[in-house]
Amino acid sequence: MFKELIRNKPIFKKARFYYRWYRTKTTGYSDWNNILEKERPLWDAALAAAQQGEKILLATNLGAELAVTKFESLLGVALTLRGRDVHFLLCDSRLSACQLCTSDWYPDISRFMKDGPSKDLCKVCFSPAFKMYRKLGFTVHRYSDLLTQQDLACAENISSDCPLSEIEEYRLDGLAVGEHALAGALRFYARAELDGEEYAEGILRRYFKASLTAAFGIRSLLRKIRFDCVAMHHGIYVPQGLIGEVARDEKVRVVVWNVAYRTGRLLFSHDDTYHHTFISEPADKWENIEWGDEIEKELIDYLHTRWYGTQDWISFQDREAETDKNTIMEEVGIDYSKPCIGMLTNVMWDAQLHYPANSFPNMLEWIIQTIHYFSKRPELQLLIRVHPAEIRGALKSKQLVVDEVKKAFPLLPENVFVIPPESSLSTYSAMSLCNAVIIYGTKTGVELTSMGIPVIVAGEAWIRGKGVTLDAASPEEYFTFLDRLPLKDRLDAEIVTRARKYAYHFFFRRMIPLEFLEPTGGQPPFNISVRSLEDLMPGNSVGLDVICDGVQKGQDFIYPSEHHSPPLKGD
Repeated sequence: MFKELIRNKPIFKKARFYYRWYRTKTTGYSDWNNILEKERPLWDAALAAAQQGEKILLATNLGAELAVTKFESLLGVALTLRGRDVHFLLCDSRLSACQLCTSDWYPDISRFMKDGPSKDLCKVCFSPAFKMYRKLGFTVHRYSDLLTQQDLACAENISSDCPLSEIEEYRLDGLAVGEHALAGALRFYARAELDGEEYAEGILRRYFKASLTAAFGIRSLLRKIRFDCVAMHHGIYVPQGLIGEVARDEKVRVVVWNVAYRTGRLLFSHDDTYHHTFISEPADKWENIEWGDEIEKELIDYLHTRWYGTQDWISFQDREAETDKNTIMEEVGIDYSKPCIGMLTNVMWDAQLHYPANSFPNMLEWIIQTIHYFSKRPELQLLIRVHPAEIRGALKSKQLVVDEVKKAFPLLPENVFVIPPESSLSTYSAMSLCNAVIIYGTKTGVELTSMGIPVIVAGEAWIRGKGVTLDAASPEEYFTFLDRLPLKDRLDAEIVTRARKYAYHFFFRRMIPLEFLEPTGGQPPFNISVRSLEDLMPGNSVGLDVICDGVQKGQDFIYPSEHHSPPLKGD
């Protein structure tokens, strides 16, 4: 409550800014000096040899994304030691808006409309990252060197003149520039829609201009230098989404990475963000895993820790979550002796961007229609668990599911119950007591099916299409599935085994462990811990080899966890 009271005060923003500035001068960026002082001849030789190798662009873009600069400096060193000519790309205050900008940072949105990030965030973004990469001897490209006056004028004119109603669908030479601009604006507001926001048009146009600028810049670079691969974090929002769009259009191989949920691990995917590639990943990547009691126990033990988030550095669960059945019934008012169907939401703005609609136009429409349906099924109870990340995430949602439900249902049907995002009741415990669970895009579907709980999928959740869920392709099919409720049985043993194989693949193989990531317990979530360049040489880290082979050779980003289980810091 106190944080909310001071969040809009000018002093709060100043304090955050000076903290960012302090980190740029202290622990914010990896210090490679000790290693370079001891091993300068080896490093200089590696840099010289790499000049003849294939060129790889690490498109950091946002120098103030500290987790990104830390890891990508390590990745750049590792790839150089493998003979690749590594380049970096940074924004040097040329973008009018970016992923770092949010309404939390700019409570006075009219000021952001006028100046963008140029007078504050930009000052702690480009310079320290540039200095770190240059100290290592890497080539660093910046937008100011890539953009012509014609590019800048074109971005200004298009973003100013394009009718508001046409921005979302606007394409630049076939590139979905308008779509990425809208994604950036929605993330800025942390909302699933811009309706009702006083400065929405101005913010959208600012992100539209930034999207155009980024597209012109990266296209210029990729046409000037032939890169074998472009690697970037996130792969969505501004400017990262545009980097991927242009690289694919220029026929340059794309790699996207993110910090994984599990402590000490990272996620990588080819061609697009993992939010999309996990949905379409071929089953033959995981269904033939050498399965046995030991691997199954390892998975079950880990899944149990997810109830409390003790082995994850991205978790929205309460470490003291209430799991008692009677306490849940008392607080919520539900009666588990009667058939109960669970429903798990996503953060509204997150679902809008990460998970393409499938059976419904959007997540809110799915929620409203589902409540309407259950209002006509009084013999069933519907238990809606609102995602805790609405208020516990790094970017708190400004559009809450509970508020939207109240607008549609001032008085909820008697058989519909809601666990709000701030509740300490355990999501897993509440859902485990249900007959079946309905989801939209949450990864929790991976865990619930592993527990034998039937799951109905309405959106593009990662568990869709894996042969273990009821996947609705239309509203009609969705309601046909609901008509079957309550189900007579839990999932049979064969399906549970299949679900657990996928869960193991998801949490243990796709989330790649790196022993060089030292958890901090804060932001950024890790520091880099490397004793010598030898640590980063081929053959000395299975996880790093998997990542580098994926980036430089296009191999699968799959860690062979069933054969290698190295000790991890914090895991």
